Amino acid sequence: MMKNKFVSSTGRRSLDRRNVNGGLVSGGKHNRCVLFPAKASVVAEALEMNDQHWTVHAKFANDLTVQIGDSIFQLHQLAMVSKSGYLNRLAFQRGINQEKIRVPKIQIHDFPGGAEIFLLVVKFCYGWKVDLTAANIGPVYCAAHFLEMSDDLQQENLISKTETFLSYLLFASWEDIFQILRSCENNFSWAKELQISKRCSEAIAWKACIDPRAFTYIDDDAFAENSQNGCVAENWWFEDVSRLRIDHFLEVIELIKQKGMKSELIGSCIAHWTTKWLSQIRFGQHNLSKHLTQQLLRVTAENLIKVLPEEKNSVSCNFLLHLLKLGMMMRISSQLLNHLETRIAVMLEHCSASDLLIKNYGNNDTVYDVKIVTRVVKSYMSSVLKNSTSSRTFLVGRLVDEYLTMVARDDKLLIEQFSSLSEALPKDARYCNDTLYGAIDMYLKAHPKLTEEERTTICRAMNYHKLSEEARQHAMKNDRLPSCITTRLILLEQVNMAKSMTSSGSNFRRTKTQAVIRLSKGLDEGCITPRKEIRLMKQEVENMKVQLNALQMCRMQLQKQVKGHFVCGGI
Repeated sequence: MMKNKFVSSTGRRSLDRRNVNGGLVSGGKHNRCVLFPAKASVVAEALEMNDQHWTVHAKFANDLTVQIGDSIFQLHQLAMVSKSGYLNRLAFQRGINQEKIRVPKIQIHDFPGGAEIFLLVVKFCYGWKVDLTAANIGPVYCAAHFLEMSDDLQQENLISKTETFLSYLLFASWEDIFQILRSCENNFSWAKELQISKRCSEAIAWKACIDPRAFTYIDDDAFAENSQNGCVAENWWFEDVSRLRIDHFLEVIELIKQKGMKSELIGSCIAHWTTKWLSQIRFGQHNLSKHLTQQLLRVTAENLIKVLPEEKNSVSCNFLLHLLKLGMMMRISSQLLNHLETRIAVMLEHCSASDLLIKNYGNNDTVYDVKIVTRVVKSYMSSVLKNSTSSRTFLVGRLVDEYLTMVARDDKLLIEQFSSLSEALPKDARYCNDTLYGAIDMYLKAHPKLTEEERTTICRAMNYHKLSEEARQHAMKNDRLPSCITTRLILLEQVNMAKSMTSSGSNFRRTKTQAVIRLSKGLDEGCITPRKEIRLMKQEVENMKVQLNALQMCRMQLQKQVKGHFVCGGI
């Protein structure tokens, strides 16, 4: 009778999870299973290897040759076919079709695990000790099914043995599950057909959804102490899951969703996986690694968008923008792109400017991708703004202006890019234009060689009537602004001061009409008022300020005199 001996490196059979707060599945000892077959059809005396030729020596001659790839095994039919329905069938067919051939030869293509795994099968069939670990249990399990080594041929055959150990590992060891998945990557079709991948994913999802504080870790005092103190982070499983291949990762996420995990955790895990796998790619130059082809990236981006939880605030705006950038570069379906744009647009009213900072990677590109932000803001205008109140729109206006302030210093930022974003929102979306003016001033300072026409284009979105008094005073003295803007600001200042003088009862002769007539000539000629004229107008404004201050002083003195007169009269 054959026996299994399960050996745990920790001397226990409880759920194993090392480095919960660190999150690595590599390193450390692993569980293993040692098979001690007690009965064999043929007693082998020795196993000899010469180059890629293996020969099993026994008391009688070899009568079966099996070729796996470039490796050849000289074996005995009785030992092999008594446990393998597949080899039994092929050996019988060869014997009928090749009666004159003393030793039938079986050539097997695409054997799960190759010659290395077949050697373990040979040892099992001859009654030698076989070590099973998480690194080989997957391929051996597939090989057992491939060779049809069921209990119908012999009790406790290889299929039942490997099934027992595989089930044990999926329950008992967190880190071994990931080792099993990695070992099956070269035998994906068999692993999928035998549902090894699905079973591993289910085990990961189940353990990730259970509160780790509910587990008992006999040999991990540090973890047990942290668990009792409630110090185990909810995302303890992120790092391990982020090492999964995209197909395994998506399967785990879907299963975790079904088990009711919080959407915020799921969204954070997806962002963690995406950052880990895609950070190595230099998108601007399309230097993709050999494992990440253009087609694979396209499929990856589409599947990541589809698997995102729909709950509000389950993923950050910044991550969605990165995903949108990836999708645009990989040219995914327009339907998915539009869905992603709308989702980001809905979040704009609750974002900060730093959330919109998405880096470019090309040498000739701007530091940050302004085009993608413009695209989302326009999507906000078309799909969200119609359902938003003016107060909520002011939030997006301020967000755009703060973002422009952050990117305005980039000397590679084109006029068209700056203007397109600043004009993406209507002028009434801004309660105050001070922040926009600051961004414009920064852009003009970083681009000193702009023509008068280009500077006028940059200022097109600014409503100078919505500048604060402090901002207007700064703008009137700002030589970087185009002449027409400076002139309008001075005119506005003159008109306001004339109104103040008129209301103070001054006999000042310069009226609003005269100021408008004087300025209109220059504006009608295309905003080409000379700088000298602007300086004179600035001086006039300063003189008017002095006069206004004097009037205000006189008014205060008169008020005091009148008040004193009434007081004296009353006495």
